[in-house]
Amino acid sequence: MSLLFNPPPADGRAQPAPAPAVVPHLVRGDAEAIAIARRLAAHFAPGAARRDRERRLPWDELETFSASGLWGITVPPEYGGAGVSNTTLAEVIAIIAAADGSLGQIPQNHFYALEVLRVGGTPAQRAFFYARALAGERFGNALAEIGHKDFRRRTRLTPDGDGFRIDGKKFYCTGALYAHWIPTLVVAEEAGREVTRLAFVPRTADGVGITDDWDGFGQRVTGSGSVTFENVRVEADWVVPFLASFERPTTIGPFAQLLHAAIDLGIGRGALAATLPFLRDHARPWIDAGVARAADDPLTLHQLGEVQVRLRAAEALVRRAGRATDAAQRAPGEQTVAQASLAVAAARALTTTTSLLAGTRLFELGGTSATLDNQGLDRFWRNARTHTLHDPVRWKYHAVGNFHLNDKLPPRHGAL
Repeated sequence: MSLLFNPPPADGRAQPAPAPAVVPHLVRGDAEAIAIARRLAAHFAPGAARRDRERRLPWDELETFSASGLWGITVPPEYGGAGVSNTTLAEVIAIIAAADGSLGQIPQNHFYALEVLRVGGTPAQRAFFYARALAGERFGNALAEIGHKDFRRRTRLTPDGDGFRIDGKKFYCTGALYAHWIPTLVVAEEAGREVTRLAFVPRTADGVGITDDWDGFGQRVTGSGSVTFENVRVEADWVVPFLASFERPTTIGPFAQLLHAAIDLGIGRGALAATLPFLRDHARPWIDAGVARAADDPLTLHQLGEVQVRLRAAEALVRRAGRATDAAQRAPGEQTVAQASLAVAAARALTTTTSLLAGTRLFELGGTSATLDNQGLDRFWRNARTHTLHDPVRWKYHAVGNFHLNDKLPPRHGAL
C-alpha cells in the first residue's frame, strides 16, 4: 500500500489502515528473524531521510515490514509463533531503528500489547489476538493522556449489556494511525473502586477517530497523534486486566523498557554509520591537526572511538537485559523481575546517553556541512532526543543506585 492509497485528509482525520494484503511469512526462529531484519533495514535505509524531511507516512514500508513476519515473532510456539528470545527481539528492533528510527518505534506498542496478553490474557484471548498478529494485523496504542498535571486516566469503560462502551481522548498514540487494533488504557468502576483495563478496540469501530497531529521535531512518521473514542462499543472478550498485572511480579515493565532501549541503540548505530562515510568523503581536518584528511585527525579519531566504545557497551547491556527479561518470563518472581528491571534500567541509561552522543558527534566531527538540509543528518539527533524523552533517564540511575546502596527493589510499573 502507498501513501496515495491512504492519504491524510485536509483535517488530519485519518482513514483506517487497509486489511493485510498478504498472509505474512511465518518466521521459524531467532536467526531467521535477525536475517530478515537486516534485509529489511537495507531496503528501508535509502528512503529514511526523505520520509523524515517530507513527513511521508511509510505505508509501503509498513506493508513490507508486516508481510515479513517480524510482527509475529514473539507469539509463543504453542500459539503458532516463533517465540524468539527478548535478546533477539531487541536486536531486530535495533536493526530496523538504525535504518529508520520511526520504523523501529512503530511496532513497539504492538509487541507490548502481545506481552500484556501473555501475562494477563485468558487462553481464549491469547489465541484470538495472537492469530490476528500472525495474520498480519497491527496493534497500535492509546495509553497516554495529556492536558492534566496528574497521571490519572480519564478514558472510561462503562458496561453496555454483555459488552462495554468507551469514551475519552488519548495522545502520543504511536502506531495507532497504522493499526488494525488499538489497545486502549481505560478506567472502569468495579465493586465501588476504580480498576484499569486494556481494551483492544478495532480501528474500524464506530466512534473511533484518529487525527494525524503529531508534530514533534523527531520520530516524525511514527503516527503518534490523537485518538478519540465516542461511545465506542467493545466486546467483553476484548478487555484484558492491566494494573492488576503489576500487583504481582511480571515482565510487562522491563519488556516495554527493553524495546525503548533497543530503539535508542538502533538510532545511535544509525548515527555512527552515517558519520563514517561523511568523515571519509566530506569533512575537513582541523588546521592544527597537520593532516590532509579528516579521517586522520587524531582528535577526530579519539572522539569517534569513544562513540564506538559506548555503543558496544550499550549493546552488551541490552543483550544482558534481554537475557534477564527472558529469565523473568520463564520464572516470574519478585527477585527475577527486579533483576530484569535493573538490567533494563542500566541499558536504558546508556542507550539514552550514547544515542544522543552519537548524533551530536556526527555534527562535531562532520563540521558545518553536516548541517545542510539536503544531507538529512540531523534526523538522528532529533530522533534520539525525541524518543529518549519517553521517560527520564535520571530515574534509571536512581533505580540502580537505590538498589545497590539501600537494597530497594525497583517499582513495578510500565516505566521500569
